Amino acid sequence: MAMNPRWTYGKDTSLTLRMYFVMFMLAALYLFFVTAMWGLGIPIQFVIIIAGLMFMFQWFGSEKLVLRSMHAKVVNEQEQPKLHAMVDKLVANADMIKPKVALAMTDVPNAFASGRNQKKALVCVTEGLVRRLDDDELEGVIAHELSHIKNGDVRAMMLASFFATVAAMLMNMLMWMTLFGGMGRHRSHGNSATGALMLAYFVSILVYFLATLLILTLSRYREFAADRGAAMLTRAPSKLASALEKISGIIAQIPTDDLRKVETANAFFIVSALKGEKFAGLFASHPPMEKRIARLREFENEMERGR
Repeated sequence: MAMNPRWTYGKDTSLTLRMYFVMFMLAALYLFFVTAMWGLGIPIQFVIIIAGLMFMFQWFGSEKLVLRSMHAKVVNEQEQPKLHAMVDKLVANADMIKPKVALAMTDVPNAFASGRNQKKALVCVTEGLVRRLDDDELEGVIAHELSHIKNGDVRAMMLASFFATVAAMLMNMLMWMTLFGGMGRHRSHGNSATGALMLAYFVSILVYFLATLLILTLSRYREFAADRGAAMLTRAPSKLASALEKISGIIAQIPTDDLRKVETANAFFIVSALKGEKFAGLFASHPPMEKRIARLREFENEMERGR
C-alpha cells in the first residue's frame, strides 16, 4: 500500500515561518538596541567585538564544548552498533547526511542534537536513556533529534542566543559603569552622564528580557516540530510519546544535584532536566509534556485513519 503523502517527511513550513519571524523580531529589537546605545553615547564596540569572538568560538567549537560539558564521546559502529543502525535507517528515511553519534556517560535519561549544519551535526544520547528505553522508544527519540538537524533549528537557536549574549554582556558592563560613574566622555558630564547610563542599563534589561522570551518561544515550537518530524520518520508516534512519558517520569525522581550537572545542555534536551520548568509558562524552554504527548496521540490516530 502506498504511503499517504501527508505523512511523508517534508519541509515544516510553519516552523520555517516562525524561525524567520523570530529572527526578524530579534534583528529589529537589536537594531533598536544599538541605535539607542549610540544615541545615549554608550561605547558598545568593545562588547560587540568580545561577543563576536565568543560567538565564533561557540560556532566552530560547539561540538567539543557540548561533548565536554556532558562527559560524552563520539562512538563508532563497532562500539555502538545498535545506535548506528538506528541512525542509518532514519537518515535514509529523512534523506539527510548522517551525523556523528555520541554517548554521554550519565544516568540522566536524555538526548540532544548539536551542529551548525548537517555536515557538522552530532546526535548524542545518554547511557541512562539507552538502558531504560526499548528499541522502538529509543528510535523515536533519535528521530526527534535528527528532525532538529533536518529542520535547521539548532543553527537558528545558536544565532538567536548570540544576540541575547550581547545584551547580557552590555547589561553587566552598564551596571558597573553606572556604579563607578561611567567612563570616557561620560566622566565630564556629571549627573547627565549617570542618567544616560542608567537609562541605557534599563533599555538593555528590557531588550534582554524580550529577546529571551522570543528565544524561548522558538525553543518550545521547535520541540513540537521535531516531535512531528519523528512521527513522520518512524511512522509510530506512540513510541515517542511512550519515551517522553518514561523520560519525564524518571527525571522527576532524579536528585536535583545530579540534574544540575547536565543543565548546561538543557535547552537542547528532548525533555527538560529542570524540575521547576513545568510551571515556568512563557519562561519554559520546552512545551508542556501533556501537550506534546496529546499531539503525538493525535498523529497516531490520524495516521491510522489515513492508511
